[in-house]
Amino acid sequence: MKRAAVLVAALLVTGCEREERRLNGPPAAAPVQFVTQVGLQPGPVVISDTAPGPFESNAAATANGQMLFSQMNCSGCHGNGGGGMGPALMDDQWIYGSRPDQVFASIVEGRPNGMPSWKNRLTTQQVWQLVAYVRSLSGLTPKGARPNRDDHMMVKPAPAQTPNARPKNSGRR
Repeated sequence: MKRAAVLVAALLVTGCEREERRLNGPPAAAPVQFVTQVGLQPGPVVISDTAPGPFESNAAATANGQMLFSQMNCSGCHGNGGGGMGPALMDDQWIYGSRPDQVFASIVEGRPNGMPSWKNRLTTQQVWQLVAYVRSLSGLTPKGARPNRDDHMMVKPAPAQTPNARPKNSGRR
């Protein structure tokens, strides 16, 4: 009887399959080169959300992006996503576009009137993680990949609770 119980327990333990996460290795879908630059002047743009970033559905990468957002002091200008000196990231108004490659270009190349270039300070993987987090703030990523809200951020529901959204043109010309 004891042997049968031990045998059944051993079979159950060996039959379990765990999720495999590569935390220290490069991401499977991360591009090797930076994306093509986009124009740096704001204006009317046709915004589409058809090009997913490599971490759009990755909760761990989005959480890393959230940590990077804090560590790189993005809140100093973007006010925890609600805006300040820099534009708000929690709404549906995107001056330079909301597609992942457009957000990536804004982070890497910077933008006129204040947004610094981060291409020499962050790796490609870190930039894509930031892209996933920034897009999650306004509901542009799948709900399952959005991080929870920090306790000190009580002005808006957690990004995981934000309804899916489509960005609008900013109207700036």
